[in-house]
Amino acid sequence: MGSYSELLKTRGVARIIAAQLTARFPSGMLSLAFLLHVEQQTGSYGSAGLVLAATSIGQAVAGPLTSRMMGRFGMRPVLITTLTICVAAIVAIGVIPPVMPLYLGIGLLAGLATPPVQPAVRTIYPKMVNSRQLTPLFSLDASAQEIIWVVGPVVTTFVSTQIGTIWGILLAAALMVVGGAWFISSPELGRVRIPRSKRRFGVVLARPPVLLATVVGFLLVGACAAIEAGVVAVFGHGGPEAGIVLAIFSIGSLAGGLFLGHAPISPWSTARRMFIVFAGTALAAAAMDFWWLAGTLFVAGIGIAPALAVLFAIVSASVKFSDTAEAYGWVGTGQLIGAALGSALAGFLIDGNGAQGAFWAAAALAFLGTLVPALAKRWHPDLRGRDASPMPDTEPVPITPS
Repeated sequence: MGSYSELLKTRGVARIIAAQLTARFPSGMLSLAFLLHVEQQTGSYGSAGLVLAATSIGQAVAGPLTSRMMGRFGMRPVLITTLTICVAAIVAIGVIPPVMPLYLGIGLLAGLATPPVQPAVRTIYPKMVNSRQLTPLFSLDASAQEIIWVVGPVVTTFVSTQIGTIWGILLAAALMVVGGAWFISSPELGRVRIPRSKRRFGVVLARPPVLLATVVGFLLVGACAAIEAGVVAVFGHGGPEAGIVLAIFSIGSLAGGLFLGHAPISPWSTARRMFIVFAGTALAAAAMDFWWLAGTLFVAGIGIAPALAVLFAIVSASVKFSDTAEAYGWVGTGQLIGAALGSALAGFLIDGNGAQGAFWAAAALAFLGTLVPALAKRWHPDLRGRDASPMPDTEPVPITPS
């Protein structure tokens, strides 16, 4: 844990982690806020699901596009523009009349304009710390983001059910403004400029480590989405059990990220960490009991943040600095598609086989997430004793005072 203490003492690290977590916190609120509000307005969960699907499609399409635009126009202009449009769209969902074509169009716009905070901050990290600290920083980031998924839904549920669904949406929008402004005003965004990429859009995805990270991220997040659907199907919405189990699942990820984040990254690291997720998930499918699910999903969670940290590190070490933001955009798009597929597959199996079917789906996805990096280990960078920073571009990268 000493490495994390040293890391947080590095100038600007604690501030930039806190700022980007605040800016991204609405990600853990909006899906549930939209679901509750649209269902209340239209009386249909199906309609609410369509709005969420439109938003997710927009996010998946925009990820690599807006990330690449930061190299062309600068991080601050892109972040300010997308933040303004996204907040306006979110507020509109809360205040417009319940007309489905409008909901769908505005949901799509909100997704397309989602600020690329995650690609931006992971592009900045290598410029803030030395090579020895970069992998623990990626792990700390992956662990800390669990706060978003533990606290966000709880806050949204409380505000939406006790005060009103529109207030759940407006709170998410307000946090997006505060967090976005804090992140955009961070001095690091003024000191680091992403050089404009000379390669065609999408070419970075052809790099084997980037493709590997995108595919494994797709399978990992798909497994997590199926687990979430299965837990809700087991316990329903009537009591706290589902929320408690999912919180324990996230706490497992947080603990795993903190305790395994400093471990050296070898070609087998992703497969080993994904195997932890698979083993816990496969055990969870054996019984739909509260304590059994809490224990086995804690085990599964231990592998999640460490696996994500490895994916972020191998992407960073495999691309030029000018391509890092776009590469992380593609990884994010893979994760969004995985979440949608995992939820859909789980829902289909829940209808046919009960809640246990969701855990079968999650175990299958996690198994593939173990198998793919094991078979592709020749394309997995060996970062033991190596710098995980991006490869330098052929031209100097200017660093200017903020």
